[in-house]
Amino acid sequence: MEYIKEIIINEAVVHILDTNAEEPVLNEYPLQLNEEIYGFLLKHIERCLKDEELRYAIFNGEKNVIKEASQEYLNEIKGIIETSKELANKMFRLMKAEGNIYSCDLVIVSISTEYGPMLAILKMDYIKNYTHSIEFLDNKIGINIVPELTGLPTSSGKIQKSAFIKVVKEDQGFNLMIIDKQSKSKDNMEYGSDYFTNKYLGCRTIDNERDMTKTFVKAAEEWTRTSFEENADTAEIVRSSIKKKLKEEEKIDVHSLAEDMFGDNVEIQQSFKEYISSQGVGDNVDIDKQWVEKKLKRVRLKIDKEIDLYINQDAYYDNSKFEIQRVGDGSINIVIKHVRNYTEK
Repeated sequence: MEYIKEIIINEAVVHILDTNAEEPVLNEYPLQLNEEIYGFLLKHIERCLKDEELRYAIFNGEKNVIKEASQEYLNEIKGIIETSKELANKMFRLMKAEGNIYSCDLVIVSISTEYGPMLAILKMDYIKNYTHSIEFLDNKIGINIVPELTGLPTSSGKIQKSAFIKVVKEDQGFNLMIIDKQSKSKDNMEYGSDYFTNKYLGCRTIDNERDMTKTFVKAAEEWTRTSFEENADTAEIVRSSIKKKLKEEEKIDVHSLAEDMFGDNVEIQQSFKEYISSQGVGDNVDIDKQWVEKKLKRVRLKIDKEIDLYINQDAYYDNSKFEIQRVGDGSINIVIKHVRNYTEK
């Protein structure tokens, strides 16, 4: 996966899209990128590009306002103001038609990266803040707390929907990267909505190395939990084997892995392979080494539903500090050694 680390903001525009209004409020000027505003946008962009829900996508074949407008800007045919107005107008029309999309400030940002220029679309949904109101009643001061729905996500908050569009070329693996988080709460107005990817951007997501690696790891863990619920010994062998492959290999052959782990037990081999396949994982998995390094940096063990144990990678593989002992009846002893200091939280 392309992990973007070098980001320079060139210019940006913000438009107000309020569903209670008849028309959007469209800006005629780019943002003044002073140190504070530049830092605010940069933190949001960095957070989006590091988000584990960032996906690759390609534009669909039909005519597409977002694709055409972004490409005209990236190819220096149109300027940021005209381009951003087209992007904002399409979003506003969709918001009014759907009737269940949050009001927002739509921020369009031109960025340069080590992988080339990109046009970023950040949908900054309004968040509820609280302020005070002051009234004078009978020459006395009355102070109340009142909600406001015009606040933007702070630099430490997460944007739910964003896109980073590249210069589209032939035989390109992907055209853009997107975040399109779906609410899981039925109380949320946008619950289950997929308007951003399909109707607004006009694209479809595709799997990359990180997606495939995450799906494989999740599927392998689910299968292990179910298959060896009462056999911690075998479960540990499976988990250790998979961790070893993830750390050492660039690609995992699922069939070879099953044979290595289960030897002549054809039935359990087949069960493993069938379950992995049923979760949409192919026979060969390209490993995202950067994601694996982050994932394995810290191990969390939930032991007999009663004990939570967090261990960093170095300690987990250091037999002088941590050891798994096989008892022989399917159970294991987990031993923490040579403890010199501990705190209680």
